[in-house]
Amino acid sequence: MSTEIKVPALGESISEATLGQWLKQPGEAVAADEPIASLETDKVAIEVTAPVAGVMGAHGVKEGDTVSVGAVIGSIGEGSGTPAASKPESAASAPAIVAPAPAPAGDTPGDLTLSPAVRRLVLELRIDPSKIRGTGKDGRLTKEDVLEAAKQGGTAPASAVEAPIAVASAPSGRGEERVRMTRLRQTVARRLKEAQNTAAMLTTFNDVDMTEVMAARAKYKDLFEKKHGVRLGFMGFFTKAVCMALKDVPAVNATIEGDEIVYRNYADISVAVSAPNGLVVPVLRDAQARSVAEIERGIGEFGKRAKDGTLTIEDMTGGTFTISNGGVFGSLLSTPIINPPQSAVLGLHRIEDRPVVRDGQIVIRPMMYLALSYDHRLIDGREAVTFLVAVKNAIEDPTRLLIDL
Repeated sequence: MSTEIKVPALGESISEATLGQWLKQPGEAVAADEPIASLETDKVAIEVTAPVAGVMGAHGVKEGDTVSVGAVIGSIGEGSGTPAASKPESAASAPAIVAPAPAPAGDTPGDLTLSPAVRRLVLELRIDPSKIRGTGKDGRLTKEDVLEAAKQGGTAPASAVEAPIAVASAPSGRGEERVRMTRLRQTVARRLKEAQNTAAMLTTFNDVDMTEVMAARAKYKDLFEKKHGVRLGFMGFFTKAVCMALKDVPAVNATIEGDEIVYRNYADISVAVSAPNGLVVPVLRDAQARSVAEIERGIGEFGKRAKDGTLTIEDMTGGTFTISNGGVFGSLLSTPIINPPQSAVLGLHRIEDRPVVRDGQIVIRPMMYLALSYDHRLIDGREAVTFLVAVKNAIEDPTRLLIDL
């Protein structure tokens, strides 16, 4: 008797997903709760686990197919099956290859069962996965295994990693690769274009002198980490400054719903963090009620979970305002795009020493450009500038954060 494999609940308002990859092939042994397939939703990748132990049956859908919640995508039969390591990968799970010559078995990433996130990381870091010892279940590679191998200089020759995905290779070495967009990337593209088409988007800029906040961080960072167990960064200061400014200029924290404006007395701050499969934006709930330590701890936890791929859909829904720090990648200036249905986003950038005038003297100060993109249908220019100046003043004089000025 076989047991059906069904698409699990994907979260609020998510009714369908794309089957990204089968992690188990027909005939292979499957343990209870072992990942057998990877689903891609509009926001995160989710692994489907085996409901029972047994033998993997026939796949009910193909990779790339769209499936609905509750749909049957395969089955698990009774028996012991064949160990995955002793069975060559089927043609269905191998990447489509048109190469000049076939590579020997075991020399390419296509010969291993890799999750989508691990496969992308392997290709990005140019690592030969066959030379990495997996620490996951049944010896599977995890993202931590790949990152550790990269730190130890485990970079493989380019040909060893790129061969499985080469579409065609001319004698000159020129080639092209055609890769299906992930569901997450399709959603990001659609929503960002939707924001440009719907919102009357405008960006206003200012610069902020980071001298005082950098001095406070340098003075207290060791004591802060010892007491709270988390490093003191700049995001804690900026998040507190944003929450204060949102209280002073509530329109920046509002949204348009039909012909009504919804004002909020809370601040759920979306914080952009980097993940192996792209940028994700988890939400820091009730940021206005959190201390700097709680904010830093929450952001640090989001960063760790983003790398581990354990962020949930609930973690990334419901934000009221976004902070995006392009400065960590070296960005000098940008015009961030609003994340609908939010009405504004604050862009932070890199800190660099620049000459400025203070009390009639030219001095060198650590400066950062701030960019606020906002929906002009709801937020007037005066309100946008007032908000950005309030953030600037709080960062240049952190005492304001303590006495709520």
